[in-house]
Amino acid sequence: MTQSQRQRERQWRERKEQQNAHGKIKSFDQLAEEAGKTETENR
Repeated sequence: MTQSQRQRERQWRERKEQQNAHGKIKSFDQLAEEAGKTETENR
């Protein structure tokens, strides 16, 4: 059974959107916690 072009494109787009090649992006707060600093200490 073959798939319609629209269905194939939709499935491809869904797979593409689910990828996260560089890993999850951390928020500024998370980065500051890892560094052991608060926002006021960075200034």
